[in-house]
Amino acid sequence: MPLDQHLQRKRDELQEQYEFLCEKIQSLNKSKIIEDLSPGERFRLKKQIEEEEANREKVEQQLDKVKKQLEELDKTASSESLYRTLIKLGYRQQVRVFRQLIEAESVACFLIHGSPEYGQRWLLNRLVVQYVPYCMTGKVVKVDLGRRVRRSDVSALWRELGGRVGLRERQPSPSDIAERVYQWWRTQNVLLVFHDADCMPEPALCELLHNFWLPLANKARNSLSQASKFKLLMFLVDYEGCVGDWTTPFAEKLDSTREPHTPIRTPRITEFSNNELMNWIEDEYDKLPFELTHKVDSTVQTILDNSDNGIPERALYEICDRCSCNWYEESEKWLKL
Repeated sequence: MPLDQHLQRKRDELQEQYEFLCEKIQSLNKSKIIEDLSPGERFRLKKQIEEEEANREKVEQQLDKVKKQLEELDKTASSESLYRTLIKLGYRQQVRVFRQLIEAESVACFLIHGSPEYGQRWLLNRLVVQYVPYCMTGKVVKVDLGRRVRRSDVSALWRELGGRVGLRERQPSPSDIAERVYQWWRTQNVLLVFHDADCMPEPALCELLHNFWLPLANKARNSLSQASKFKLLMFLVDYEGCVGDWTTPFAEKLDSTREPHTPIRTPRITEFSNNELMNWIEDEYDKLPFELTHKVDSTVQTILDNSDNGIPERALYEICDRCSCNWYEESEKWLKL
């Protein structure tokens, strides 16, 4: 039996028991007033009432606990339902490029970029959850490039990255790190995520790509093992929208002019348009609450007005708010990367 049905049955049983005890206590109290009782009988009746009140209090506590569990389940189900609809909103260009590449190649690197609050982390998680969810069950390495030391000392990156892949050397080389990741990839999916790529100096980012990613990707590509059935994906996440303008070599599309495993610069993230919001609400109409589907035109306009004309994270916040959902609380549950 599903947990929610079990709890509902438990709640009904406790509610029935609670009401029975209330009636019993009420009846006993009437007896104490109406009947001509001896001191001994009155004492025993008082004790019986106290005992039944204690039983009722225990049942009431159990009932409150079950009700809270059901409320949490309802809240979780509502949150998950909203999440499943939100990951279908916008980002069509980025999704198209990502799907084309992972269908063609098992080893790939992507730059996700846009202005602040344009949902870069949201998009990262969406791409993985929707199109390569099994990667989350393999090796996942997350590195924050925004830490101050990264901005002046690239060797700090190699130390952290080496530690995250299990190397004990104080200063592992990029080739040693790449070799460890390659060995992982031979037996499982590997996901590498570098947040705040915009915080690194451009030469340091170039070093990361040339000394770590490209040797790793080329070795994987030239491998004659059966490891090709596993994915090796690397994401560079730029939260300021500047990396795409650097001279760092990125490819923008899949064609014959692209060198194998050259990092792909996905399209820069743009605002949600009126049409995107309208089409999304119409497509997900049956799964969205009344607060969004009632008077769609005015709802969409309100979302745009309250999100500086469709800035993604602000629009997502506004949608969640209209669904009685706290974007900041729920997004921390939704975003695993």
